[in-house]
Amino acid sequence: MIETRAIYTVYAESTPNPTTMKFVANRILLEHGLAEYTSMEEAKGSPMALALFKFPFVNGVFIQSNFITVLKSDMVSWQDVVLELREYVRDFLNDGGVVITELPDMSTVTQEQASVMAGHAEPASELEEQIITILEEEIRPAVAQDGGNITFKGFKDGVVSVVLRGACSGCPSSTVTLKNGIEALLKNRLPGEVTEVVAING
Repeated sequence: MIETRAIYTVYAESTPNPTTMKFVANRILLEHGLAEYTSMEEAKGSPMALALFKFPFVNGVFIQSNFITVLKSDMVSWQDVVLELREYVRDFLNDGGVVITELPDMSTVTQEQASVMAGHAEPASELEEQIITILEEEIRPAVAQDGGNITFKGFKDGVVSVVLRGACSGCPSSTVTLKNGIEALLKNRLPGEVTEVVAING
């Protein structure tokens, strides 16, 4: 009996960030964690990212779960390149292309990058555990829908620090989302404990 390999299908989905586009596959591309690359030099551990950086308009690649978020330059519009990129990603996967061979070397990244790649910062209290639970269960899925990621960085004097990655990084509407969405939710869930949420963009 001949075993048939499952075929990848890929669709493009716009994000709140006009410079990014999310390419969603019908299968998991990265089982655990996430990876973000801003140059071909950084992307050595990801054949998929290296291939995408060959397009002159690609400025960044973010990979998580079953999607890839691509950051483009202003030299082209998505209308002109989205179909080409979608087909390229689909064909790369169906031709047996490897998405990631190894996650970025933790010894060469900053403390902030290491924190987000490893996930949330280690909670130092029960309150921080509650904050992480809210981020993980109520906020992260919505952020992932928009092609990004959010992780807990720290908590001090009522201020929650988070790290934004992918489409959320540098997005014009991320400040509104942060204040009206994330901050409002944490204040509501933890009244008197959280006074502000600040973000570090990736």
